[in-house]
Amino acid sequence: MQTKTVSIPSISCEHCRHTIERELAELDGVGRVVVDVPSRTATVTWEEPATWPILEETLAELGYAPAA
Repeated sequence: MQTKTVSIPSISCEHCRHTIERELAELDGVGRVVVDVPSRTATVTWEEPATWPILEETLAELGYAPAA
């Protein structure tokens, strides 16, 4: 499994946290999603068939694009 923590500047509330955690957790291969609202970060653990590009694209589609 791979794990990555990213900064997501558009996280502002518990609704943001819930949306990100719910939507990413539905993807095949995603094992864990933890969003920290105060630090505006998300930590995702995944394995195949999920890939970081798929996760990053999903976040962007939701309006929560990771900071570059």
